[in-house]
Amino acid sequence: MTSRPTLDQANRIIMAGLEKGHALGLKPLSIAVLDAGGHLVAFQREDGASMLRLQIASAKAYGALALGVSSRAIAAMAAERPSFVASLGHLATEGIVPAPGGILIADNSGALIGAVGVTGDISDNDELCALAGVEASGLKIFK
Repeated sequence: MTSRPTLDQANRIIMAGLEKGHALGLKPLSIAVLDAGGHLVAFQREDGASMLRLQIASAKAYGALALGVSSRAIAAMAAERPSFVASLGHLATEGIVPAPGGILIADNSGALIGAVGVTGDISDNDELCALAGVEASGLKIFK
């Protein structure tokens, strides 16, 4: 067991996520993998991606870690309780982006070990790439 994604696992998540984006013909993606404490393990930004993508990808993953749910679930919270979710941005040191693309990562025993955040295309496509990355890494989606 590991307490965080290894660098090799993080890089596999990123590469598989980018491959999924290429297969779908998406805009340039950026992918961040964080450990369970919210620390960056690995990041890639494709050529042509805009400059805030590190912060956006990290905030999708960080928000998922901070609230214990996917960033898709945070988006649903924002629709139901916009003031609450808006107030979290001031509390979260790395920010929170309430849009799909942030997925919690578990090891093979089901323990939370980190999160991945993807940005660059529409959020539903970002999430597809995050899911593909975790699936290809040998790790699991945290439930």
